[in-house]
Amino acid sequence: MTSWVGRTAAEIAAAVREKRATPREVVAEHLARIERLDGRVGAFRVVRAEAALAEADEVGSRGDLGELPLAGVPVAVKDNLAVRGEANRVGSAATADTPAEADHEVVARLRAAGAVVVGLTNVPELCVFGTTEGVHGTSRNPWDTSRTAGGSSGGSAAAVAAGLVPIALGNDGMGSLRIPAANCGLVTLKPGSGVVPAGISDGDWFGMSENGPLATTVEDTRLLLSVIAGTEFVRRDAPAALDVAVSLRSPLAGVMISAPYTNAVREAAGLLIKAGHQVRRADPPYPLSLGVTSLATWTAGTSVDAQGLDPRLLARRTRVHAAIGRRFVKAVRTGKAREELRERLEPFFAEHDVLVLPALARRSPKAEAWHERGWLRNVLANTNYSPLTPPWNLTGWPAMSVPLGTLPSGAPTAVQLVARPGSEAVLLEVAEELERRQPWRRTAPLD
Repeated sequence: MTSWVGRTAAEIAAAVREKRATPREVVAEHLARIERLDGRVGAFRVVRAEAALAEADEVGSRGDLGELPLAGVPVAVKDNLAVRGEANRVGSAATADTPAEADHEVVARLRAAGAVVVGLTNVPELCVFGTTEGVHGTSRNPWDTSRTAGGSSGGSAAAVAAGLVPIALGNDGMGSLRIPAANCGLVTLKPGSGVVPAGISDGDWFGMSENGPLATTVEDTRLLLSVIAGTEFVRRDAPAALDVAVSLRSPLAGVMISAPYTNAVREAAGLLIKAGHQVRRADPPYPLSLGVTSLATWTAGTSVDAQGLDPRLLARRTRVHAAIGRRFVKAVRTGKAREELRERLEPFFAEHDVLVLPALARRSPKAEAWHERGWLRNVLANTNYSPLTPPWNLTGWPAMSVPLGTLPSGAPTAVQLVARPGSEAVLLEVAEELERRQPWRRTAPLD
């Protein structure tokens, strides 16, 4: 009997379309793996076992089965996106336990493409922090379960890295796709503004949050992104040589990048030189005010999301974050600081097609009860390990995380790829070049 666990979404969908597999057997096999392993990983808040099998049967009976790009593919959805019939808890005890009446638009697009939603994944409360733990569970890195999977799409990343699903849906407001993808050895792409429907919360953190894919391969990333964007990101037959900038500089003064992540960038640079691209060292002109802009926007977004929730039911770190953010909401809403950042960085990206930089500064924190710790301790832990993602939410430009290299523990390291608006297809091509020249391990060895 063929096993579909560990196979890519593209492979599964092709097999279902060609009737070499049924959606039910594919989904059932993944549900069995979830039941067996998720106690060690903590990826899911809720598993929709019975509903998923019924929906798999519905997909199998569709007349257009042979045309569905995600035919019978099990998918996990981050628990801040509405899934019909399920409560949207956003990692909190303060949110309503009321089933959603309709799917979020990107979830609806997944279902229309033939995917089956097997469950909703864990997030930190209100998706604020870069570690995933709270009242609904702790998500661990399947490559090193002593460490957090990252956040805020930590449960989605853990689910894919553990082989519980081949692909998952997450979103990114300050690095929430790229941080857990980098921790868990996955490929992700935070699209630029307006490419994929957002509608993630009250204002999408002032337009910074974007929905995006988590996958083990660039092919699956391209496939899922095409489905949720409603447009195909086609490979060019003869990709042109690119001007690639390589930077090892942290955007935040005083935050150092550890050797495994600088080594990953150097390795990526060497691979892209061999691929025929022009590669040179060049640092983006980050302003000294970037840290203040990031903190103000981060806290203000949380303040907006916390409105109407009972503060007594929020974790202390969330309450403090929201309280600090209230004083910044009015200024952040003007968008002035973000526009100034874009204007400062645009000349750099007019000169360079792609920027390669570390995805993280160091390995992720221990998988512990961070939600029970103080606000400042959480902010420092987040800032010290993930200072390199927020600039690209502030600008609204596309950015990827791609696995490359390993830590001494054997867990993956990663590089980040950034480009000017409208360059999602270019980023996918560069990621594909790295994948082809330095293939990465696809799922963690949990068995």
